Amino acid sequence: MPLVEQMLGFMPCGQVANFKTNTKIDTSKIPYALNSKLPNSIVIKSAEEVDERFHSRYNCKGKTYKYVINNNEFPSALNRYREFHISDKLDLKAMKKALKYFEGEHDFAGFKSSGGSPKKTTVRTIKKATLDISEDNRITITLTGDGFLYNMVRIICGTIVDVGLGKIDANNIPSIIESKDRKMAGKTLPPHGLYLVQVYY
Repeated sequence: MPLVEQMLGFMPCGQVANFKTNTKIDTSKIPYALNSKLPNSIVIKSAEEVDERFHSRYNCKGKTYKYVINNNEFPSALNRYREFHISDKLDLKAMKKALKYFEGEHDFAGFKSSGGSPKKTTVRTIKKATLDISEDNRITITLTGDGFLYNMVRIICGTIVDVGLGKIDANNIPSIIESKDRKMAGKTLPPHGLYLVQVYY
């Protein structure tokens, strides 16, 4: 069984895409047809017919992301590209406290990297933010929201790690959010610990 699935508790990783086609292939057979042409790093799990006006990006009502952190003394050779490793001892209690401040509707201008598509507003709602740790010292931060800005999840997670390291006080998270200043938040964690788990429509 893939180790990344062990870390994520068998949660499927759910990128969604849509396309128009005139094919006569039965919808249930499309994943098999596509998988026969795709590289092994990409797997289509399901396909369904939708209204022609449907758009996988613009009709999205919410997403759930997970970020996996290996908090053991040594990194994993097999999972080095599937998780972020940090050996320093982290204050999990402070991290959990800090994470809860992100729940609700906020202007996340300070948690957006330059680049990406321009947005009309930087206000987003995080419906649920949790932190769990497994017996093998892997920390999973889970964020569910109505939408996320460019690198927003990785910046939030980087901020939470800085809280765990004692670089940021958990009680200062509300003022950091209100400042809308990117320099006040933590670092942007690397992409290899990030997983899009589910898209909601």
